[in-house]
Amino acid sequence: MTASRIALVTGANQGLGRAFVAGLAARMDPQDLVLLTGRNQQRVADAARDVSELPASRARVEGRVLDVTDTDAIARLAEDLHAQYGGVDVVISNAVARVLPEDSQAERADEFIDVSNTATHAILRSFGPVLRSGGRLLVVASSLGTLGHLDVRLHHLFDGASLEQVEYAVESWRSAIHHQTAAEAGWPLWLNVPSKVAQVAAVRAVAAERRTQDLVDDTLVAAVCPGMVDTATSRPWFSDYSQAQSPDQAAGTVLDLVFAQHVDPTLYGELVRFGQALPWHDGTPLVEQDDLLVP
Repeated sequence: MTASRIALVTGANQGLGRAFVAGLAARMDPQDLVLLTGRNQQRVADAARDVSELPASRARVEGRVLDVTDTDAIARLAEDLHAQYGGVDVVISNAVARVLPEDSQAERADEFIDVSNTATHAILRSFGPVLRSGGRLLVVASSLGTLGHLDVRLHHLFDGASLEQVEYAVESWRSAIHHQTAAEAGWPLWLNVPSKVAQVAAVRAVAAERRTQDLVDDTLVAAVCPGMVDTATSRPWFSDYSQAQSPDQAAGTVLDLVFAQHVDPTLYGELVRFGQALPWHDGTPLVEQDDLLVP
């Protein structure tokens, strides 16, 4: 069977990623294909089977093994999908490395940066060119991804930067962590803040180059903030989950962007939360104590 539309979700074995797959499968058509990806072959196969068996599922769901830290594997997958289907229609970059409050941020830096940032750069670079007209390329970030959450000394690294300049800034941050000079340069201890800012900056860089033609083609490239979500990754960091969404609820808001009839130009290339663009320069640096955030 030839698929009509192709959707791809990274980091989709569980939690929010799996909810994205389930939502896509429910809203797409039987001739469409949703690819659920992750690193572990058995978990990928089990998750794809379970989503396929949900009563609401309409589109086909298939599992693909993809280690997002392998940038060559990302490029090969994009090439394969282009060769087989002529491109993709929906890409949701969702992979994240789970870090617990008791973990050393510095010791986990390489894995975290590779999964959250190096992979984001590779997905933007590899899947941007194979995104079909009218497609959606979304990178899951957070509200911490606005520039104001970084020390002002670091703003020039990301504000108006190209994708190559964002990559250089991320590697400079990584090097500073390894050389124990990050704090004196203004980098926060908590990995999530610069990582999310860099994700949004990377999206903005790619979107700036594509904006004119994408808006003509009704194509959307954006970063998205799903809000607070009750998942195994986020739960250890917060004491009050009374306002948290379920993964299905959070996925639904993001998928509304995917299935919107037309692209809102005010959302293109921005960090979008609950259908609204968050101002890039907003935010203030967070106070940190013993690897934890203080409001």
